Amino acid sequence: MPVGEGRPQGQPPAERGADAAGPGPAELPLLDAPAGGLPPVVTDEAALAAVVAAMAAGTGPVAVDAERASGYRYGQRAFLVQLRRAGAGTALIDPTAVPDLSALGEALSGAEWVLHAATQDLPCLAEVGMRPTTLFDTELGSRLAGLPRVGLGAVVEELLGLRLAKEHSAVDWSTRPLPEPWLTYAALDVEVLVQVRDALAERLAAQGKLEWAREEFAAIAAAPLPVPPAEPWRRTSGLHAVRSRRQMAVVRELWRARDEEARRRDTSPGRLLPDSAIVAAARALPRGPQALAATAGFTGRAARSQLELWAAAVARGLALPEAELPQHPPRGDGPPPPRTWAGRDPEAAARLAAARAAVTAIAERHAVPVENLLQPDALRRLAWQPPEPPDTASVAAVLRARGARRWQVELVAGPVASALAGARVPADADADADADATG
Repeated sequence: MPVGEGRPQGQPPAERGADAAGPGPAELPLLDAPAGGLPPVVTDEAALAAVVAAMAAGTGPVAVDAERASGYRYGQRAFLVQLRRAGAGTALIDPTAVPDLSALGEALSGAEWVLHAATQDLPCLAEVGMRPTTLFDTELGSRLAGLPRVGLGAVVEELLGLRLAKEHSAVDWSTRPLPEPWLTYAALDVEVLVQVRDALAERLAAQGKLEWAREEFAAIAAAPLPVPPAEPWRRTSGLHAVRSRRQMAVVRELWRARDEEARRRDTSPGRLLPDSAIVAAARALPRGPQALAATAGFTGRAARSQLELWAAAVARGLALPEAELPQHPPRGDGPPPPRTWAGRDPEAAARLAAARAAVTAIAERHAVPVENLLQPDALRRLAWQPPEPPDTASVAAVLRARGARRWQVELVAGPVASALAGARVPADADADADADATG
């Protein structure tokens, strides 16, 4: 669809600035019903074939969204897929009833997919056979455009002058049948997504950032699907408070017991036992169900209903031989935590401070979040072990090797190289380092 086409009647122009005078959010028109009415949910192969044909015959970008139930069910699978395309209208598909959507994915393979926060939905869409070749991420585009808030509701307000109802965002999408108000909410998530894309494209083009955005979108579309970690239990929230290998063994056994039970019940692991309870048990090392019941986090009904299960997991961790206890994770190939740099390597700390200041200044000048301008890990690696000499060409080569896009390299390579080369250790930092070395 050409930029600017398809804007609802009476909509303010896309360049309405964040500071422009106008109605507050509560006074904006409320988008509370799909323009073509609420379509029936696709639950059989015949209805799916009709949607595939309609979407293939449609024109322009296709708005795509998916609803998960990660707070209620095990895993991140999709429980509803929503699409909208000019000439085809809106479709709502139940992937639990028709789990193979590969024909739909093939029908849309040449179209630009418009998603909001694409990386959240692409894995569950891939599970049902849908992967885009090109996309436009309206959430990431909003960040690059400098919008102050990037949730879909806020973006619709800012760019289209409409208020989008969002009261059903955290419901259990595995519910069957899905209530009509929930389906209306889901349909509205794709109702104006292409118009948001068009307005953002206009704004990004006016700011000279449209090519930046296209590079980012291409990288997302080409990226491989995330690989599950080898030791997922190490992602337990609060694990940093667990010190000994024996305690880590208890975390691992509790995490595994919880995960197996959650998979069996098809429920979210956190609904059975919160991470905080796992960490509390690992620190306390209670012996037996009664001692475990007195541990913080084991007071809820779900935790107490499986007290024997959790106590058995703790007992396994306590009984493991020393040789089978989990090791502290090996340090990666990256630098140590920056908070330690001033004492360990004051020159590296000075380089990091100078490089951060340079990148922050560029980000502010272009109204782009720092983390979208350059990955913090890439900057830390450059500061800890800069190329020799730290000139623009060598810094650019390191950034490209770390996955930086062309627009990022062009903006930051020169300033970062100058910052690395010109960084100086403050006199008081030298004194502090000497004191650390002698004291």
